[in-house]
Amino acid sequence: MQAERENDNPTVEDEVIQDEEIAEIVDDDGMGEPMDDDDMDEDETMELGEEELGDNSIGSSSVHEAQKSVFALHAHPAFPNPPLAVSGGEDDLAYIFAPLPEESGAAINGDNWAPIKLDGHSDSVVAVEFSHDGEMVATAGMDGKVRVWKRTSSGEDFTGWAPLAELDAGSEVQWLHWHPRGPVVAAGCEDSNVWLWQLPSGDVMTVLTGHTMPVTAGVFPPPLGRQLLTTSLDSTLILWNPSASAPMFKLGVFHSSTEMADPAEHGITALAVSPNGSLAAVGSASGKVKLVSLPKGEIVGSLEGHTEGESIEALAFVDVLGGAGGGKGVVLVSGGTDGKGFVWDCATGRVRAELQHDEPITSLAVHPAPNVHLVTSGSADRTLKTWDVRNGSLIGHHKGHAGVINGVVVTPALAGEPSPAGLPASQLIMSAGDEGVSLMWRV
Repeated sequence: MQAERENDNPTVEDEVIQDEEIAEIVDDDGMGEPMDDDDMDEDETMELGEEELGDNSIGSSSVHEAQKSVFALHAHPAFPNPPLAVSGGEDDLAYIFAPLPEESGAAINGDNWAPIKLDGHSDSVVAVEFSHDGEMVATAGMDGKVRVWKRTSSGEDFTGWAPLAELDAGSEVQWLHWHPRGPVVAAGCEDSNVWLWQLPSGDVMTVLTGHTMPVTAGVFPPPLGRQLLTTSLDSTLILWNPSASAPMFKLGVFHSSTEMADPAEHGITALAVSPNGSLAAVGSASGKVKLVSLPKGEIVGSLEGHTEGESIEALAFVDVLGGAGGGKGVVLVSGGTDGKGFVWDCATGRVRAELQHDEPITSLAVHPAPNVHLVTSGSADRTLKTWDVRNGSLIGHHKGHAGVINGVVVTPALAGEPSPAGLPASQLIMSAGDEGVSLMWRV
């Protein structure tokens, strides 16, 4: 299919966010027929439910209102120093909290550290994120507001946080991300606009208007994050030069015409960018995945394996060689509402391994070094699974939730903690659950 491109400029090196525009740059995210009452009595139902659910988690955090979904979860960038996370939920609130259990022996844990309520939203909080240095937190809601909080305490005291800015995005926020190197926050909205603000002033840097339907995802591509890549239900992928408020390319990925695109078929539902920033993966509402070269904006691969008509819900690039080999170790993991996950060879487009859940896969998280060959998936089947993407083997099956998993985060564990799976280093998995709980497991 011929792709539509606009404002394509082969000289892309000059079209970037300049360093001086980002302050504080530092050196170096079954339905079926209803069962009759007499088909199963109450005792049998309880026994089956307990057997199916189980619970092998090591910690539980219930800071949100009971039975109100936790929609978003993000760990402090220096976790576990401090061991803090932020979550957003259906109760219109966000919380900074300590997810480690008392038994961990951590100085900051869920027993001795009181959660900090981040209020001010009038509808569900659907996105939360710490800034690159952990000194600010942004929350975004269905009320069209982005609220920013700044740490007021110092040293090893993380109990002081105060409101810094309330930013108006004009319509329901779909996603939010901080710039990876400075105090700039971006948000994509239901009304097709993308906003960028400079903090701590809260001044609007730019409003990007190029999509025609809700903006479903966005990312500052590595290594420097000088551009912004966004996707929409109108099937377009746009690489922006925020300094000029203009697209470097605009590509109709699954349909060449935004006017003719059907969001239920051609809409882009997932986005990921490779570690070196040279490749983007986009997934559609109908189960297709395409690879796009950056910064040129050319489709270089089409990956088909998911059930037709089932949405791609999550994408993640994994470099199994940890940066060695000139990118030859990079694979793509996709997860869909068909309950399937695939590990794709980006060079050949072939499936290297298949991952399976009983219900839709909702989220994916890549493990940090040294376990760079692992990815953890969250599912509507109420469980999470950790996989070795080199061969598709299951490393861990994480249970304890009573509802859909809405998000997953992986962090380093406390120094000296052994890995129960025999990995080079122990790591922690945290989840956002539809029943209002965040759980933790160790691998």
